[in-house]
Order: sequence, then C-alpha cells, then structure tokens
Amino acid sequence: MTIHWCGTGLSAIPGLRELIEAGQDVTVWNRTVEKAEAAVGDLTDRIMPLDMDVLAKALAPNNIVVSMLPGEFHVPLAKLCIEKRAHFISSSYISPEMRSLDQEAELAGVRLINEVGLDPGIDHLMAHWLVADYRASAAYAADNAISFTSYCGGIPKTPNAFRYKFSWSPLGVLKALRTPSRSIQAFSELNMKLPWQATRTYTAPLPQPEEFEVYPNRDAIPFIKEYRFGEHWRVKEFVRGTLRLNGWKDAWADTFEELEGEISEARLKELSDELWAKYAYEEGEADRVVMCVNFKAESEGHPVYNKTYMMDAWGDVRGSAMARLVSGTVALAVKAMLAREFPAGVSAATYDPKLVTRWLDDMNRLAQDVEIVDHMH
Repeated sequence: MTIHWCGTGLSAIPGLRELIEAGQDVTVWNRTVEKAEAAVGDLTDRIMPLDMDVLAKALAPNNIVVSMLPGEFHVPLAKLCIEKRAHFISSSYISPEMRSLDQEAELAGVRLINEVGLDPGIDHLMAHWLVADYRASAAYAADNAISFTSYCGGIPKTPNAFRYKFSWSPLGVLKALRTPSRSIQAFSELNMKLPWQATRTYTAPLPQPEEFEVYPNRDAIPFIKEYRFGEHWRVKEFVRGTLRLNGWKDAWADTFEELEGEISEARLKELSDELWAKYAYEEGEADRVVMCVNFKAESEGHPVYNKTYMMDAWGDVRGSAMARLVSGTVALAVKAMLAREFPAGVSAATYDPKLVTRWLDDMNRLAQDVEIVDHMH
C-alpha cells in the first residue's frame, strides 16, 4: 500500500520521517519541492510537486492519502480517494462538506479519517478513555451530574511579554478567535460570540500544579454524542477549550480591540503578518504543549468520580512538541489504516477501546509527561 503524504509544513515532519524510516512505501507531495527535500530529502528521493492530476494518475485502490495541506485541499482529495477507492487521513476537524461524503465513502468501502492530530485528536482519545473508565466504575449511575472539560494549548516554553508565540501563520488563530463558541455551563448552553471574553483562570493538575488562562472554543455540543455520553445523562458542564499562559488576555488587549470591531480580510491578513514578524518562534526555540481532559461525576452535589488525563510536552532534540504530537498521531492513524482497523465512511480519530489504549500508550513516547490524575485519592 503506497502512502501519498501531501504537505511538508512544520507540523508534518516527525511523523512523515518516522514512516519513511520504518520502511513504509511513501511518496511525498508538496507545493514546493525544495522545502520537502530540505525536510526529508536525506531519507527519500520520492518527492513530487503537488499536482492533483498527477496525483490522481498515481493513486491506486487501497493507497492512503495523508493531507497535511491547508483545509481547502481536504474535500477535493477525499473525493479523489472515493473515485480511486483509496483512503484518506487528515488531522483537521470534519467539515460539513467532509461529513456529507460519509454514505458515498461507505458504499465504496473507503475510509475517510479526520481529527487524528493533537487537538482535535489526542483530546478525543483521552475523552473516550475517561468515559469508558467512568462507565466501568462503581461510581457510575444514570442520574449523576456530569462535568467535562478539555483544554489544550501550544505555548512558549520560555514565557514572553506577549504570553504566546506562533508556530505558523497567525491568521488561523485570529480567525478562530472570531469564531463563536458553544458550551454548557451550570446545565445551560453558553454561547459566546467572542470566545476569549469567557476567559477564566484554570489550575492544571501537573506534577507541579500551574495556573493558566482558558476559554471555550468552537461548538462543543456535538462532542457530547461523539464521546458516547449516555442519552439521558445530566450534563452540568461541557467545555472544549484553549489553554494559554497566565496574563495572555491582558497582553492581547490591543489585538482583541481590533478583533471586536469590523475588520476586513485585508486588515486581518495585515495583522497576521505583523504578529508573525514580532512573535514567531526562533530557530530551535523550544515550544510547549499542555493538555488536560477532565471527567467528573457528582451525586447529590458530591463528587463520586473525578479524573484528569494530563499531558505536558516540550520541544527537545527531536524538534517541536507541536510537530511531534500532531504528525506522530497522524502516523499512528496511517499504521492503523494499513492494519485495516478503521470502518468505512467518514470518522473522527477512534473510539475503539483497543486503539484508544494503544495510541495513548504511545503518547509516553511523544510527550515528556503523561498521567491520569485521580482527584478522589
């Protein structure tokens, strides 16, 4: 089975190199051949300029296409996979357009796997583990009140005055900040047009507890079903959010002031370029990723189950933590695809208990610290 890996951006390299070094049959496609050669040219000469027509001719049944390209490429590549009876993997959120391909892919026996990166990706695995662990525990009861929070953030390992640094173009971060969020707080739906306005302090249960700022992002509500919550569970809190260094909201006050008003696409791009010039990671500078996924059940106001799946990772001689965790998880998905461990159709990450356990065990290789914290003991 040939793996057609499309895109050799900053978050793609460790997982791609891992697959090539393991002897997998990999062809690399990139818009700029020179960049791909700089990234993996020491391992392979099978590097092609990205051209959809040429890729279509190279694609055979049961091949795998990995898209580490910008979002607009995912659906065209997925459609091409259905046409060629090949399979597709991306680390991005499932868009409505991708979701609409589910039936067609299932009929064709094609697997379109998405959300297998860091966030989304590893956070899903932790959520599935916690829900399964709770269901199997003595604390489980249908009328318990359930609180779920999932926070993840890429942050500079050495804090700066802006309380943040960018691994790639800030445009995506700026657009996400202008995307409304939907979550559940105190049994009620909370809709935030500008999600950072709901920023609060959060103490992460790291080996040395640490305070961060967190805010809800995107629409969390569909993940209640995705994470296999019981249909009649009483959901007190359900938040999927972003984690930032303490002081982040104050440091970004000027940026937020612009984002709150009417801002043109041209100005958004200009602002992105300004931030990139000031706050991009330096060559070899260490980044850090913190993820905390918590599941708590209460009976008559008292906790009966309360665990946090925690991960702390930082850049080292292997490169950036962000790149390791995103592309390393994609590489795990490729291996699972090769072993035919995914169902046909469109799906996110995996909820299969064997795969969840195996992939989370692998996080001990990709991150420096992974722990399950039981707050009841």
